[in-house]
Amino acid sequence: MPRRIVPLVTEEIYHVFNRGIDRRPTFLSKREYERAIKLTNYYRFRELPGKYSKFITLPIDQQKQIFQQLEKENNKRVEILTLCLMPNHFHFLLKQTADNGISKFISDWQNSYTRFHNLRHERTGPLFNDQFKAVHIESEEQLLHVSRYIHLNPYSGQVINSLADLVEYPWSSLSQFFNQEKSGLCETELILSNFSKSGYKKFIFDQADYQRQLEKIKHLLFP
Repeated sequence: MPRRIVPLVTEEIYHVFNRGIDRRPTFLSKREYERAIKLTNYYRFRELPGKYSKFITLPIDQQKQIFQQLEKENNKRVEILTLCLMPNHFHFLLKQTADNGISKFISDWQNSYTRFHNLRHERTGPLFNDQFKAVHIESEEQLLHVSRYIHLNPYSGQVINSLADLVEYPWSSLSQFFNQEKSGLCETELILSNFSKSGYKKFIFDQADYQRQLEKIKHLLFP
């Protein structure tokens, strides 16, 4: 893997994204999306009992006990602020909470998912591009706009057709934000503290059509 030029600093926030090699589809079924979400939940923690593929062979009661202990200790590699899985790529907004946390999280997540995907589709080799992209979030304004960009991806990429469908898109953290859920995969407080109860939804929807139009001409602007 090529060496990263810009270091990933602990306690800083980054927009992290990657896509399938040659833009190939990476998530082909509900089961594959579900697996990716479960891997996200698992690999955000440190001091894990082993690979996820081994973890899920444990009795259910033991799995629950392990997760309860991980949640109690709150010993995380990363805090997940937003996420969105698309058919051939993914986006995370991550706060690194341990040294090298983002790199370890993404490496374990991609490697574990690739093994799962390859086994299902009888293929070998890497599934994602060699090095994920990471953009440092330098201001609160940037944080909010990137969160909106991530959450609008299914609409601007025309994976779904309407904003009503966007609310129901199951492979993003948007529903957790709209429902103001305190418990969930993502840490929503940092973003939602800038809005009234319905303000974040308006913030997302007001930009939706503009972002979709921009996506349509992006290949002309950035050949």
